[in-house]
Amino acid sequence: MLGRITSFAFTFLALIGAVTPGLVSAADQPNIMVFLVDDMGVMDTSVPFLTDGTGRPVRYPLNDWYRTPSMERIASSGIRFNQFYAMSVCSPTRISIMTGQNAARHRSTNWINPKQDNAGKFGAKDWNWAGLRTGDVTLPSVLKKVGYETIHVGKGHFGPNDHEGAEPLNLGFDVNIAGASFGAPGSYYGEKNYGLGTKRSDHAVPHLDAYHGSDVFLSEALTLEAKKAVTETVKSGKPFYLYFSHYAVHAPFDSDPRFAKNYADSDKPANAKAFATLVEGMDKSLGDMLNHFDALGVSEETLVIFLGDNGSDAPLGHQHAVACAAPLRGKKGAHYEGGMRVPFIASWARRDPKNSIQSALPIPRGAIQSQVASVEDIFPTLAELTKAAVAEEHVVDGSSMKSLLLGKKDATRSEQFLMHYPHAPHRSNYFTVWRDGDWKVVYHALPNEKTHGGFLQSDSHYELFNLKEDPFESNNLVASRPNELKQMMQAMIDQLEQHEAVYPVDQDGKVLRPQLPNP
Repeated sequence: MLGRITSFAFTFLALIGAVTPGLVSAADQPNIMVFLVDDMGVMDTSVPFLTDGTGRPVRYPLNDWYRTPSMERIASSGIRFNQFYAMSVCSPTRISIMTGQNAARHRSTNWINPKQDNAGKFGAKDWNWAGLRTGDVTLPSVLKKVGYETIHVGKGHFGPNDHEGAEPLNLGFDVNIAGASFGAPGSYYGEKNYGLGTKRSDHAVPHLDAYHGSDVFLSEALTLEAKKAVTETVKSGKPFYLYFSHYAVHAPFDSDPRFAKNYADSDKPANAKAFATLVEGMDKSLGDMLNHFDALGVSEETLVIFLGDNGSDAPLGHQHAVACAAPLRGKKGAHYEGGMRVPFIASWARRDPKNSIQSALPIPRGAIQSQVASVEDIFPTLAELTKAAVAEEHVVDGSSMKSLLLGKKDATRSEQFLMHYPHAPHRSNYFTVWRDGDWKVVYHALPNEKTHGGFLQSDSHYELFNLKEDPFESNNLVASRPNELKQMMQAMIDQLEQHEAVYPVDQDGKVLRPQLPNP
């Protein structure tokens, strides 16, 4: 999102780069838990994130379907964002969190198939299928330099098999529990050894042998291991950075038996009920971690950041209809808001305004932040809060959210987001999204190509929406607002070029860069 790589951003990087690693007192450093949920969209929760014209939260039917009391707990004690964006598929988001870069820049623009290059039929040939590499500047690597114990628990998906990014220990983490090249678990069931020995053995979750043959659900096993790792770090006296990346709520939709009774009487499909149990099991994990921080006596010094990695994949209705993310349109992989809008909550694990660490970041209670932010902002935010040094040559596309976390409006921030997907097959093919203020434009490089499942995504290169007037994207303004369309497309083209983006190609090998509409 190069519109936000301003002189401010580079000045910020230079300032934190001047901090000498290791000189920051551990007593002044917060513990950090980034709690990342796979395939969880903004509507997959009992916490209402969408708001009305006055900024008040609005409950929709899906908020009454899901049960997430632990999310409610941190939302009531902290701040939630109602316009927080992620890339619409997983690996791009995860690498953006790690690097602070937009996917158009780091070029891992698709989910990474661990076995083979999955650019797609006309996909960008020089995209970054290899993902992250040893030596890349990553969030855990910069936090490690200022004294943090860096712990990875759960899904990795930073690189394919036989590449460095398949192992989180190569990327700045001191501990890796269950992280590997793949994005979906072989099974959530301990009785099935989390996939080992089944037809999905190539996706068997590693490092959990102690639970094989048991009735411990995967989300619970990861939680137990995360608690052990945090306990050991607290004993050592070091601050921790816990990147707790659940495999839930990604398919396969294995029903969590602990919560199945809560949905048994619903008339929704079986997979939708199973998905709801995965959501509730994830939420129990969040609550268990909060309680564990209490038991260790570190809650007041622990910052919790909760988010999803892309839009919802709930098995409810058609991917481009108003269904699984209702009232938003679309789901994971789509170019609509339901594919990119995710829950984001920041809170101290336990509020204590008198705590010296919290006083440096006094997050308001029960607040809602309406300014646009995205996954690439997490890296610079945590670097600033921890005074971690970042090499000046490492370009960061995001900007610090510190003022937003305080509930303030930041006039220096641009209301912009760039999502570039030069690939297929998925729910939307070969598209780029550019949001700037109230306006959003979608460019389809190959509008007549059918998406996965045979759905024709568009008969035009262009879609244009005003999200203030039409938050649910029901009115395409291409025909009626030609000047805005041209301006938005020019800005999109400029952004992609500044990011040095890669593009799909046609059957003759011609690079398909976005084009301005004809006059």
